[in-house]
Amino acid sequence: MRRYLRSLDPRLPRDVYVLELGALVNAFGNGVVLPFLLIYLHNVRGISFGLAGSAAAVQSAAALGSGFLGGTLSDRIGPKRVLLGSLAVMTVAFALMPLIRTAGHAFAIYTLWGIGSGSFWPSQSALLAGLTPAVKRAPAYGLQRLAMNVGVALGGVVAGLIASVGEPSTFTVLFAINCVTFVGYMLVLTRVRSPELHEGRLGGTWRAVLRDRVFTVYTLLNAAFMTAAISLVVELLPAFGKNVAGISEKEVGIVFALDAVGVAVLQLPVVKLSEGRSRMRGLALMGALWATTALAVWAAGSWTRATAAFGILAAAVVVFAIGECLHGAIHAPLSVDLAPPQLVGRYTAAASISWQIGWIVGPAAGGFLLQHRPLLLWPIAAAINLACAAGALALEPRLPEAVRLTPRAEPASVLPIAASG
Repeated sequence: MRRYLRSLDPRLPRDVYVLELGALVNAFGNGVVLPFLLIYLHNVRGISFGLAGSAAAVQSAAALGSGFLGGTLSDRIGPKRVLLGSLAVMTVAFALMPLIRTAGHAFAIYTLWGIGSGSFWPSQSALLAGLTPAVKRAPAYGLQRLAMNVGVALGGVVAGLIASVGEPSTFTVLFAINCVTFVGYMLVLTRVRSPELHEGRLGGTWRAVLRDRVFTVYTLLNAAFMTAAISLVVELLPAFGKNVAGISEKEVGIVFALDAVGVAVLQLPVVKLSEGRSRMRGLALMGALWATTALAVWAAGSWTRATAAFGILAAAVVVFAIGECLHGAIHAPLSVDLAPPQLVGRYTAAASISWQIGWIVGPAAGGFLLQHRPLLLWPIAAAINLACAAGALALEPRLPEAVRLTPRAEPASVLPIAASG
């Protein structure tokens, strides 16, 4: 057992571990608020599911535009500076969340949140890529997913104990906790060095990214996965569980946390198992697992009472977590591996934008289905995930041969790369 645990140690540079500590702190705040945002808008502020889902889509639309700017600035001025700015903007947005009374308020504050979050993801990914040697990227991004899910798990449990739709002030507490964690992440970032900027960074363009047809298709494939899987589980599953399957707020928090706990426990073993294996076959397996989850959620709302529904949803999110581990081991590392050095920020931005596309389409369409035909949502999601799994297998022959397999990490420790001033 000790030898096995030692084999999971990715032996990453110190700055990476410091960065992951900040991600853990920040993820705790995300876990506190994310399971209850739709519940807050609908059950506390009286905003319909359709408009609440549209607010989430507005957030993602704002993040879409911000992601382009964040990627460009990450290449030109450095991802650490962009990350600090995005955290500051999101702190302001969540400080304003208690002021929401109408759908218009939600749209305005969610737009501000989207401006911050759109630059957050590409800058964080680019910073991690700049701090990590190429052969260590899969475990580095896997560790990031682990840290973030540990934080989300803890946050979800805490939030489930605090939140009560009968007491709006409890949601103000949740938003305040999230703001504190944003500030905590900014403080941690002061201990992380800035990677050296590429000498050709001023010559990079978005046109060069779009000319990479394989990467474009890969990005669109990820957008479809986000639409039919992660965006629905994060944004809509908690509200579906409470309002359709009939589980309580505490059970919502536990279900949300189980997904995060599953990732925290399984992420590094899945990364280890993926080494030397086909990345696209891993994504196809992920799609099959997520389709299984969607059908289980449908069953929980269709055939069971609340007690049984809680058990089915709990099992479903554990299966979903295995798929998330595969995504964590494959998606971001392959995006960086496909990128020329002077375009890493833009490539990570494009990868993040694919998430935002999913969060635009998924909550908007899914929110209206949740309002009018909630049980139809999940079979449709299952079908899309299976189609995407087939698409991943079809894309594999088009990938450069050098990146088709997840690299095997070298066991020896790696010296950190030089830092810029």
